[in-house]
Amino acid sequence: MLAAGCRPASFHGTAYEPPETAPSVVLQRANGAKFSLADQHGSVVLLYFGYTHCPDVCPTTLSDWKRVKEGLGRDASRVRFVFISVDPDRDDPVTLQHFVSRFDPGFIGATADSATLAAIEHSFHVNSSREESTSAGGYSVTHPSQTFVVDKRGNLRLLYSFGMQTSDMVSDIRQLLRGA
Repeated sequence: MLAAGCRPASFHGTAYEPPETAPSVVLQRANGAKFSLADQHGSVVLLYFGYTHCPDVCPTTLSDWKRVKEGLGRDASRVRFVFISVDPDRDDPVTLQHFVSRFDPGFIGATADSATLAAIEHSFHVNSSREESTSAGGYSVTHPSQTFVVDKRGNLRLLYSFGMQTSDMVSDIRQLLRGA
């Protein structure tokens, strides 16, 4: 029974019911430092698997994140936006950070070797694969298009589908920041 005035959180994104402990994620950043998801407790973390040569979904997602960050105002300082490259052959940490910084200098770009990335993807139940093409880069990468949301306690709480309204994401993130 809920106490008077309390009600369960109602989210716009797809909720993990019950919330799950987020998988271990340790990646390389451009400055040589490691990014560890376990070190982010106290912050809400948005995670996305993509690559810098993506022609559409990745830049759109990063543009949406920029609007989310703007919509959060001062609360954005308690949110981490992490773009994980699934194309380590082309996306070294410096290239990756340059790419995400074009959208917002506070966004984190991180990657790892192929084996580590495959293990991380597996733990999130997603998959990416290289598709040969005649494009200038010689290949494209199929990858998930959703954003994973980890709460302040390190639990997977939400999944956002591509194209989710940024105002709905802002609302959900604010609830998570309040401890929902």
